[in-house]
Amino acid sequence: MRIPRAFALLLLSTIAICMLTLRASADPTPSMMAQPSPQQHAMPASELIHVNHCSAALNVNQTGGWYGYTPGWYGGRWADPWGGMYYQPSTTTANPQLAIDYKNVSSKVMTEIQFGLVANGILKAEVRDVGKFSPHAEIKHKFGIPGSTFPIGTGLPQCVPLHIAFEDGTTWRNPALPPKNQHIYLNP
Repeated sequence: MRIPRAFALLLLSTIAICMLTLRASADPTPSMMAQPSPQQHAMPASELIHVNHCSAALNVNQTGGWYGYTPGWYGGRWADPWGGMYYQPSTTTANPQLAIDYKNVSSKVMTEIQFGLVANGILKAEVRDVGKFSPHAEIKHKFGIPGSTFPIGTGLPQCVPLHIAFEDGTTWRNPALPPKNQHIYLNP
């Protein structure tokens, strides 16, 4: 089979352009790299929030009744820092709960805070708190969590801030997010 010379040159130049394009996208120059959003703050979580208390309870033997913060009457869904739609069940004394006592140690008013419950290095659950959290105000809330959060294991559970939205419109995303756990996105 004979290929005309003009067609061969066109084919080789197309292949060369494709290879250069692939190389450029695989190894971007600094000007092509994504720059951090001006609304993102790259400071550590300890400069924004201090968690005083973090405890999860299964609550299988308690009676019903409403107690604590609920993002909507029957719980709610929101996009977490990984882009997944996370479901937070409503808070009752008969359902599993996560209690968090924390303080806004930043100089700005916070309007939304997403926490992750981490045990043994594994993200077990997420919760979202919405309101106006003034600087140096201590907040004590309980949140509904799925029953699939348990058993937690022997590790000391930690409540880690994942994402924060401020009243001035800026946001913060934890630069050291725990590894994403696909199991927490299953419906309760």
